[in-house]
Amino acid sequence: MKSVGILVAGFGGQGILLLGRLIAYSGMLEGKEVTCFPSYGAEMRGGTANSTVIVSDEMIGSPIMGNPDILIAMNEASLKRFQPKIKSGGVLIFDSSLISSPEIRGDIHVIHIPATEIAASIAESEAPNKNPVLTATRVRSANMVMFGALLAKTGIVKVETAIHALERLTSSKREKTLEENRKAVMRGVAYIASKKSKDN
Repeated sequence: MKSVGILVAGFGGQGILLLGRLIAYSGMLEGKEVTCFPSYGAEMRGGTANSTVIVSDEMIGSPIMGNPDILIAMNEASLKRFQPKIKSGGVLIFDSSLISSPEIRGDIHVIHIPATEIAASIAESEAPNKNPVLTATRVRSANMVMFGALLAKTGIVKVETAIHALERLTSSKREKTLEENRKAVMRGVAYIASKKSKDN
C-alpha cells in the first residue's frame, strides 16, 4: 500500500465522523501518514455527514481527495451521491440493511453487509427481552461492523491495531459501549471472512 483514499458517508447519528477518526488513528498507530477531513451539515443528527481519510506509506501532499479508492456508504443517499466518484477498480462497502437493490457500477468491487442488522443483534444479545424500539436505538455500532468489513476486505491496518485504536478513542463516559463496539468490529471481520470461504 502506498496511499489509499477512503470516503465514509452517511447521515448524522451513524457515527460517520468517529469511523473516519478511527481509521486515521489506526493508521497512525502503525506508523503510517494519515489525514482525516470531516464534513457535516448544520443539522448534525439526521443531516448529511462524511469523512475523507487518507492512509499512506508516504508523505501526503493534500487532504483533499476527488476520487476515493474506497467508499463506505451507510445510507442510500450517500451511495447515490458518491458512487460515481469511486476510482475505477475501487471498492464500495455499503450497509445492505438500509440500502436495497442499488444500481452498482460494473468497474468496482462491491461488498454488501447487513451492518445495522448485525449491530441490532449484538444490542439484543447484550440486553435480551428489552423493548425492540429501545434496541433499535442502540444500533450505532453499525459503523463498527462496517469498520470490521473494511479491515477484512482491505487489510489497511491490522485488526488488533484497530481494536487498540478503538480503546484509545473511547472516552471514560462511553466505556459501557466499548465491549459492544469490539464485538461489532469482530462481527464485521467474521462476516467478510465467511463470504470469502463460501466463494472459495
